[in-house]
Parts: sequence; C-alpha cells; structure tokens
Amino acid sequence: MTGEGRLLALVATQDRGAFHLLYDQYANAVYRYALSILRKPHLAEEVLQETMMAVWKGARHFKGRSKALTWILGIARNQAHSLIRKEAKGQRLPETDSSAETRDPTRNLHVDLCVQEALETLSPMHREVMHLVFYENLSMREIADMLGIPEGTVKSRMHHARQAMAKELT
Repeated sequence: MTGEGRLLALVATQDRGAFHLLYDQYANAVYRYALSILRKPHLAEEVLQETMMAVWKGARHFKGRSKALTWILGIARNQAHSLIRKEAKGQRLPETDSSAETRDPTRNLHVDLCVQEALETLSPMHREVMHLVFYENLSMREIADMLGIPEGTVKSRMHHARQAMAKELT
C-alpha cells in the first residue's frame, strides 16, 4: 500500500490527524479542479468542503486501484456536477457571503493571464481535461478512468484543446 493509501486507511479509522494531513495535501488541488468546472470561487469552496466531508465519511471505500488524488478528484467532480444540477433546478440558495473571494486557498498562486484567458475560451470538457493533465499531472489512463470515458476520447479532447489553445495564444 502506498503512503497515500495508508493515509486514507488512517482516515477511514476516523484519525483526525491523518485527515488534517490529507486535507493539507489535497485541498488546493480539489479547489482548483472545482473552480475549473464551476468558474465561481464560492461554489468551488463549497465543493471543496463537501468533497472533504465525503472523503472523511467514505475513506474506507478507497480500494487503492488508483492514486488517492484521482479518487478524491472523482468525488470532487461528482460534487461539482451535483451542485450544477441543484443550481439548474433552483434547489440552492445563492451565495450571500461577499467574503468568499478572500477564502480562495489559491490566492498566492500566480497564473499567467494570457494562458488563463485562453483556457476560458475552451469548452468545459476540453478545459477539464487540460486541467487534469497540466495542473493535476494525471495520466490519460487515470483521466479516462475518472471520467468514465475511453482513453482515446481523452487523447482526442487533449488534441483539440491544444489546438484551440495554440490558436488563442498566437
């Protein structure tokens, strides 16, 4: 079992110290991924919290067939899409806390403005794959497993995303 797997095994026993370590290790990645899907910091923060609660409650379900990050991002993806469905149905109250922007855990990360603007022009499915490859360093196989699509589809999306990015950046 990897170090990640041992950490999740400890979280499964409700070890708060292990959970704090896991949170510190993965919170920024989960937040950035949720933000890449939802495009709103307060919603990404909500998904981060819901994801980490799901990890706390469901760590015993981690089987070690993937990296812990892949498993956790899969939970985050499900949480984000669930939130999108709730918002579409009007089942959520709008964010009223104007300080949500100040809670952004990635506020110290510097992203090149040109690249960020080019990413914004991509479709959500292309932006998601680009994020998982370049920001989370997942392999094509890991992304395919996480998204439940063939590896060839991931490669195709990356190819089209790269073409669109190149066009935007020239």
